[in-house]
Amino acid sequence: MSAVENIITDNLPIWSSSVQSKSSSGRGTSSKRTLYGVKKLRELILDLAVRGLLVPQDPNDEPASVFLENIAAKKEQLIKQKVLKNQKPVPLLTGHEFLSHIPVGWELTSLSQIAQIQPKNDLSEEINVGFVEMSSISTMYDGSHTQEVRKWLQVKKGYTHIKNGDIGLAKVTPCFENSKAAIFKGLINGFGAATTELHVARLFGNQISADFILYHLKSVRFLSLGKARMTGTSGLKRVPKEYFAGYPILLPPEAEQHRIVAKVDELMALCDTLEQQQEDSIQAHEVLVETLLEALTSAADADASQAAWQRISEHFDVLFTTEHSIDKLKETILQLAVMGKLVPQDPNDEPAKLLSEEIAANKMLLVEEGLKTKSSGKEINTSEKYICVPNSWECLRLGDMAKFIDYRGRTPKKTKAGTRLITAKNIKFGYLSLEPEEFIAVSDYSDWMTRGIPQIGDVLFTTEAPLGNVAIIDLSEKFALAQRAICLQFHVSSIGRFVALLMMSIAFQSRIKESASGMTATGIKSSALKEVCIALPPLAEQYRIVAKVNELMALCDQLKGSLHQVQQTQIHLTDAVVENAL
Repeated sequence: MSAVENIITDNLPIWSSSVQSKSSSGRGTSSKRTLYGVKKLRELILDLAVRGLLVPQDPNDEPASVFLENIAAKKEQLIKQKVLKNQKPVPLLTGHEFLSHIPVGWELTSLSQIAQIQPKNDLSEEINVGFVEMSSISTMYDGSHTQEVRKWLQVKKGYTHIKNGDIGLAKVTPCFENSKAAIFKGLINGFGAATTELHVARLFGNQISADFILYHLKSVRFLSLGKARMTGTSGLKRVPKEYFAGYPILLPPEAEQHRIVAKVDELMALCDTLEQQQEDSIQAHEVLVETLLEALTSAADADASQAAWQRISEHFDVLFTTEHSIDKLKETILQLAVMGKLVPQDPNDEPAKLLSEEIAANKMLLVEEGLKTKSSGKEINTSEKYICVPNSWECLRLGDMAKFIDYRGRTPKKTKAGTRLITAKNIKFGYLSLEPEEFIAVSDYSDWMTRGIPQIGDVLFTTEAPLGNVAIIDLSEKFALAQRAICLQFHVSSIGRFVALLMMSIAFQSRIKESASGMTATGIKSSALKEVCIALPPLAEQYRIVAKVNELMALCDQLKGSLHQVQQTQIHLTDAVVENAL
């Protein structure tokens, strides 16, 4: 067993436990997961491969200097025959002190010495060829790609020329950093064209493995040094051709190249197996968590709910060990809260019926003062009740519970300073962010805010791009409100915190999506939002629910904080193992 195989097998717990998770939204409905340990293991394999540390050297191998001399001679002959243009030599880049140790039989070279850079094809215009978009190029170590069929006439101008065996490197950000590079294989009729955002090298002869060269282009060192040398404006940075052509490459004997490629394939297959086992384990864990949590929300009565919670609490330490599982727990807490299953009902609470009457009375006072509002007048039927709640709760339409302050279809003139402007971008799922900072002129504030002034405790809701973000106003300074955001000013202000929780629940979010419309950007009209049914518990019960949710969410955040610490420790261990292996 080789040294690197010992590294893999001796540190299996580290490779398999090191996971980075990043939630894609504050809703906890999805997350992006990186199997960090396996990722670092793949990087280590490539790094060892290109430095001559993956397989033993064989003194009987013909040294690389021999075929490099042959390549140089062939190159000179092609130039004399005018088959190949005499390209300006690209100097070997400096800053390659990491290559101070050159294995026996290896040689230091660069693509400018062993390949034609940005080659051209001379083909019949009617021949079919392969066409490769940037999106068709994989980030995997093997440089795979897909292709489309095009006539050469269609792609010979304005695109990068390629043929089977060529090596292509994405030169533009972020494709370069993401390691988009390919060995072109299986092209239709052996030739093709590709996106202009590629550097291409066509190797001289067949004594150099394109796979081995690709390992260099996908190594962490090549990518990190290349990133530092990128030029251009932000978002349009590119790796210079001089870096691609002049990057120092350690080239082993031909026989050793083949041994390295075979060993990389073997070890990457082990990584695939390890990654799949890890992913299967994570997915099985997620299914188990979701099944157990679903039993809580679907419980028929208090006894069934208690039994379901008992099953979870007995295994709490092994169930909630990932960001996904903690986010699902948060979702469940919210769902239980708005279903009346989180805290017990108290028959001594003032009935919710009295609360609904107070809301209606306060609304009527505002109507008499000139509030323009419409009620559908329709009685709420059973089909509109999307949450099963206790009989003691009252159902009202959202439009009957709150004044809607919104500025849909209008955009205020923005300034560099002045009165803060809150847009849909500031309203996150569960909190109000002050980033990005935008303003309107102080003198424009009164003319703009003619529909109402948001107050602390009011609820902000995004109607589009994104749809359904909810935040309680905790900002003491006055601010202007932009379009695609509605401020809900409740006729009884004390219900706002419970309603905000309800609006963040899966049940409510699913309900508004049913009423949403639009093709490119899905949104909900204010008139449709006003018709949505809200189930209200007695006010005292609302207070108990909000307090319990806050308590449990704080525990979840503590759990997630501990998880992050564990993940960081695992990542540091992984990095340490990799560093010690080099």
